[in-house]
Amino acid sequence: MTTTGKLLDMAKKMAEAAAVKAIEIDVPMVIVICDANGNTVLYNRMEDSLLASMSIATNKAYTAVALKMSTDTLTDLAKESGQLFGITSCDNGRMVAFGGGFPIIENGKIIAGIGVSGGSVAEDMSVAQAGLDALK
Repeated sequence: MTTTGKLLDMAKKMAEAAAVKAIEIDVPMVIVICDANGNTVLYNRMEDSLLASMSIATNKAYTAVALKMSTDTLTDLAKESGQLFGITSCDNGRMVAFGGGFPIIENGKIIAGIGVSGGSVAEDMSVAQAGLDALK
Protein backbone atom coordinates (compact mmCIF):
# COMPACT_ATOMS: atom_id res chain seq x y z
CA MET A 1 0.00 0.00 0.00
CA THR A 2 1.32 3.41 -0.94
CA THR A 3 0.84 6.05 1.71
CA THR A 4 -1.21 8.84 0.22
CA GLY A 5 -2.30 12.24 1.38
CA LYS A 6 -5.58 10.63 2.44
CA LEU A 7 -3.89 8.47 5.07
CA LEU A 8 -1.84 11.38 6.38
CA ASP A 9 -5.00 13.51 6.62
CA MET A 10 -6.72 10.71 8.54
CA ALA A 11 -3.70 10.33 10.81
CA LYS A 12 -3.67 14.05 11.63
CA LYS A 13 -7.38 13.97 12.48
CA MET A 14 -6.90 10.92 14.69
CA ALA A 15 -3.83 12.29 16.45
CA GLU A 16 -5.61 15.57 17.19
CA ALA A 17 -8.62 13.78 18.69
CA ALA A 18 -6.36 11.48 20.70
CA ALA A 19 -4.35 14.44 22.01
CA VAL A 20 -7.54 16.22 23.07
CA LYS A 21 -8.51 13.12 25.08
CA ALA A 22 -5.03 12.89 26.61
CA ILE A 23 -5.26 16.53 27.68
CA GLU A 24 -8.75 15.89 29.08
CA ILE A 25 -7.47 13.07 31.30
CA ASP A 26 -4.27 15.03 32.04
CA VAL A 27 -1.85 12.35 30.84
CA PRO A 28 0.82 13.32 28.29
CA MET A 29 0.97 10.66 25.59
CA VAL A 30 2.88 9.55 22.55
CA ILE A 31 0.53 8.92 19.63
CA VAL A 32 1.72 7.07 16.52
CA ILE A 33 -0.08 6.12 13.33
CA CYS A 34 1.56 3.69 10.92
CA ASP A 35 0.51 2.48 7.49
CA ALA A 36 -0.53 -1.10 6.70
CA ASN A 37 3.15 -2.02 6.26
CA GLY A 38 4.07 -0.78 9.74
CA ASN A 39 5.84 2.38 8.52
CA THR A 40 5.28 5.47 10.64
CA VAL A 41 2.96 8.01 9.02
CA LEU A 42 2.56 10.36 11.99
CA TYR A 43 4.41 10.65 15.29
CA ASN A 44 3.16 12.99 18.03
CA ARG A 45 5.03 13.18 21.33
CA MET A 46 3.29 15.39 23.86
CA GLU A 47 5.52 17.44 26.12
CA ASP A 48 6.51 15.61 29.32
CA SER A 49 5.39 12.19 28.07
CA LEU A 50 7.39 9.19 29.23
CA LEU A 51 10.56 8.53 27.24
CA ALA A 52 9.77 4.81 27.13
CA SER A 53 6.46 5.65 25.46
CA MET A 54 8.28 6.72 22.31
CA SER A 55 9.12 3.17 21.30
CA ILE A 56 6.13 1.56 23.01
CA ALA A 57 3.56 3.61 21.06
CA THR A 58 5.40 2.96 17.79
CA ASN A 59 5.50 -0.76 18.50
CA LYS A 60 1.83 -0.87 19.52
CA ALA A 61 0.82 0.60 16.15
CA TYR A 62 3.16 -1.85 14.41
CA THR A 63 1.83 -4.84 16.35
CA ALA A 64 -1.77 -3.94 15.51
CA VAL A 65 -1.06 -4.09 11.77
CA ALA A 66 1.49 -6.91 11.88
CA LEU A 67 -0.88 -9.25 13.72
CA LYS A 68 -4.14 -7.72 12.45
CA MET A 69 -5.56 -7.34 15.96
CA SER A 70 -5.69 -4.91 18.83
CA THR A 71 -2.83 -5.23 21.26
CA ASP A 72 -5.21 -5.87 24.17
CA THR A 73 -6.52 -8.93 22.28
CA LEU A 74 -2.96 -10.22 22.20
CA THR A 75 -2.63 -10.03 26.00
CA ASP A 76 -4.25 -13.40 26.78
CA LEU A 77 -2.82 -15.06 23.67
CA ALA A 78 0.72 -14.12 24.74
CA LYS A 79 0.43 -15.49 28.28
CA GLU A 80 2.38 -18.64 29.14
CA SER A 81 -0.73 -20.77 28.57
CA GLY A 82 -1.72 -18.84 25.42
CA GLN A 83 -1.50 -19.93 21.81
CA LEU A 84 1.01 -17.17 21.02
CA PHE A 85 3.27 -17.52 24.06
CA GLY A 86 6.68 -16.14 23.12
CA ILE A 87 5.36 -13.74 20.47
CA THR A 88 6.75 -10.73 22.35
CA SER A 89 10.29 -11.95 21.68
CA CYS A 90 9.61 -12.20 17.94
CA ASP A 91 10.26 -9.54 15.32
CA ASN A 92 13.20 -8.10 17.26
CA GLY A 93 11.00 -7.63 20.34
CA ARG A 94 8.58 -5.26 18.57
CA MET A 95 5.41 -7.12 19.55
CA VAL A 96 3.50 -5.44 22.38
CA ALA A 97 0.99 -7.56 24.28
CA PHE A 98 -0.94 -4.96 26.26
CA GLY A 99 -3.59 -2.44 25.32
CA GLY A 100 -3.18 0.79 23.41
CA GLY A 101 -2.75 -0.37 19.81
CA PHE A 102 -5.55 -0.84 17.29
CA PRO A 103 -5.73 -1.64 13.60
CA ILE A 104 -7.50 1.00 11.51
CA ILE A 105 -10.00 -0.65 9.22
CA GLU A 106 -11.62 0.84 6.14
CA ASN A 107 -14.05 -1.13 3.98
CA GLY A 108 -13.10 -4.32 5.79
CA LYS A 109 -9.37 -3.90 5.14
CA ILE A 110 -6.61 -2.86 7.56
CA ILE A 111 -5.15 0.35 6.18
CA ALA A 112 -3.15 1.50 9.21
CA GLY A 113 -2.61 1.19 12.95
CA ILE A 114 -2.68 3.53 15.92
CA GLY A 115 -0.51 3.12 19.00
CA VAL A 116 -0.71 5.19 22.17
CA SER A 117 1.47 5.08 25.26
CA GLY A 118 1.98 7.20 28.34
CA GLY A 119 -0.61 6.20 30.91
CA SER A 120 -2.20 3.08 32.29
CA VAL A 121 -3.42 0.49 29.82
CA ALA A 122 -6.99 1.77 30.27
CA GLU A 123 -5.85 5.36 29.65
CA ASP A 124 -3.84 4.37 26.58
CA MET A 125 -6.80 2.46 25.18
CA SER A 126 -9.23 5.34 25.78
CA VAL A 127 -6.92 7.81 24.05
CA ALA A 128 -6.38 5.48 21.12
CA GLN A 129 -10.15 4.89 20.90
CA ALA A 130 -10.71 8.66 20.79
CA GLY A 131 -8.41 8.71 17.78
CA LEU A 132 -10.38 5.92 16.11
CA ASP A 133 -13.67 7.63 16.90
CA ALA A 134 -12.52 10.72 15.00
CA LEU A 135 -12.90 8.71 11.78
CA LYS A 136 -16.60 8.02 12.35
